Amino acid sequence: MAAFARLLERLGWSGRAQEAAEQEAEAERRVPGEPGGLLAAPRCSQRLHAGAATAPGLRFGASAVQGWRARMEDAHCARLTLPGLPSGWAFFAVLDGHGGARAARFGARHLPGHVLGELGPAPREPGDVRRALRGAFLRADAHLRALWPRSDPGGSTAVALLVSPSFLYLAHCGDSRALLSRSGSVAFCTEDHRPHRPRERERIHDAGGTVRRRRVEGSLAVSRALGDFAYKQAPGRPPELQLVSAEPEVAALARQAEDEFVLLASDGVWDALSGADLAGLVASRLRLGVAPEQLCAQLLDTCLCKGSLDNMTCMVVCFPGAPGPCEEAIRREMALDEVLSRKVAELYLSAQEPPCLNTVFRTLESEDIPGLPPGGGLHSKATVIAEAYSKLCQTPEECQEK
Repeated sequence: MAAFARLLERLGWSGRAQEAAEQEAEAERRVPGEPGGLLAAPRCSQRLHAGAATAPGLRFGASAVQGWRARMEDAHCARLTLPGLPSGWAFFAVLDGHGGARAARFGARHLPGHVLGELGPAPREPGDVRRALRGAFLRADAHLRALWPRSDPGGSTAVALLVSPSFLYLAHCGDSRALLSRSGSVAFCTEDHRPHRPRERERIHDAGGTVRRRRVEGSLAVSRALGDFAYKQAPGRPPELQLVSAEPEVAALARQAEDEFVLLASDGVWDALSGADLAGLVASRLRLGVAPEQLCAQLLDTCLCKGSLDNMTCMVVCFPGAPGPCEEAIRREMALDEVLSRKVAELYLSAQEPPCLNTVFRTLESEDIPGLPPGGGLHSKATVIAEAYSKLCQTPEECQEK
């Protein structure tokens, strides 16, 4: 982990982080409640979470990392059983706070209860469930508002998965996203709620607001969120028609035997990898027998290495159709790790002056190395490269210097 952190610091992201911090400092002078500055070095330690349901084949893993941000504002929740509902129902959510972590933490704690309260003991699918999810988000927002200090800024995006024996329901507000992988490809992906989307822009204008610099009132980058109550004060308009709304978009997807997994993640993950890249990388790690929580950790390491500067949370929910361990895939991955370790040693030992870790990585990046993981490429093997490099340093102090 120490070697990996040093690699991140030497890949040029420190300069990018400083530039982003300066831009955000300028934004903070215009926009109260926007995120604070960035750290001089990323915090790479991760918090893992995992579980499996009694329903065959349903399991999940999650991981979260603070990264370059000065504070951690993400939260998540997982409920493998829902009291009062039959076996096979489950709920998962990822929340990404802005202007503080309070709204995200509140949502992770209270949104499942509001979902249960709206569902009742025998919801009819899919219509009743879609309405229940919509109502649960709006009730959670009203609950949060009753507790929120007046005039305080802050809010949270949210993306949730409700699993029933017959359907997968994806509900989201803001720019946290979800995708469904089915039969080896992305079958569905949510679309961010941005102020410039025609439907969002129309609602904002009808509520007396404006969209400037692709932001609500020139300030908020998302048009739907929990909290952000300064944008929910248009008189005579219901909560779903305010400048910023907590009303989620809800998709009901009939379950199929070919369903593999759903990935839920905050926007820092999507900043670094596309949906297709994420789906390919997750599937490839599952074929290696990597547990869902461990593959989430590897995915976040990859996003850090590719330059994401945000807090990140990733959750993968696997179904019976998810890829399983493949001996041939495991053999190829082991061979790839050996090739990379050998290349690192050759670069280190052949130079008159031992190269720094950044130089080694950049040199490997310029080479055509077959068999790299789909989606992540060399960035998803950064930990292997950093560990191989650290073994070549004569002393810990020498590694630290490089």
